[in-house]
Amino acid sequence: MRDPDALLARADARGDPERDQHFLVDDRVLDRLPGYLPAEADVEHVLEIGGGTGALTDRLLEAAESVTVVERDPELAAFLREEFSAAVAAGDLTVIEGDALEVGLPAFDASVSNLPYGVSSQIAFRLLPAGRPLVLMFQAEFAARMAAAPKSDQYGRLSVTAGHYADVEIVEPVPREAFSPPPAVESAVVRATPREPAYEVPDDELFMSIVRAVFTQRRKTLRNAIRNTTHISGIDRPGAVVEAAGEELMSARAGNVSPDAFARLARLTAEVGTE
Repeated sequence: MRDPDALLARADARGDPERDQHFLVDDRVLDRLPGYLPAEADVEHVLEIGGGTGALTDRLLEAAESVTVVERDPELAAFLREEFSAAVAAGDLTVIEGDALEVGLPAFDASVSNLPYGVSSQIAFRLLPAGRPLVLMFQAEFAARMAAAPKSDQYGRLSVTAGHYADVEIVEPVPREAFSPPPAVESAVVRATPREPAYEVPDDELFMSIVRAVFTQRRKTLRNAIRNTTHISGIDRPGAVVEAAGEELMSARAGNVSPDAFARLARLTAEVGTE
């Protein structure tokens, strides 16, 4: 395996916190990341977001049949093509230069990525609907919210939305010292194993809109949150939804409401809450 510090030296790269660049340089963490994919995961084509100088790319090429890397820094994208020229020539590696939020992403079987933290949420929710196994590095606080259970302090819109697509678990905490330069926060590796939700919704967009709406007023009861956020949820007849949902659910606050109960709200909205 290529030494991450040697890769940094060859690329003449120095991470820039202002540009959200923190290179993962701990060999032990890098070696473990591909192994966090579920045992049954298809690794024919693995997607990596934010290739940097290629320390993780190198390990993914060993674990996968082919790898596509998306790297927004033109100089680093050029370095990856040069450093891994043999893999590129063999068709085992494709390097896409561009912003992962803007470029067209290829079909992929799994993704293992050390995400840029400033846009990690947007990237995660671009990947999750694809229904593929993910192993992603996040800020530890974000990871905790993503994996949180109802009634916990960290539970929120992020927990419900991520859990709609996958079973989410934190598989490893990662200290600041594993990066160059060290970020200001601790990090964590999250594994998302795709599965169908245990509930039915009329459509994902309506479900997500309701969750987003009520969590903007998480300290209020659902009765008040639903009435106050129709501009976000798109509910045309909030009173009808409140009446149909019943007192027990409407007196609860968002942080204590299960994903299944949010799904029920979405179904009721489709039945009685739209004109």
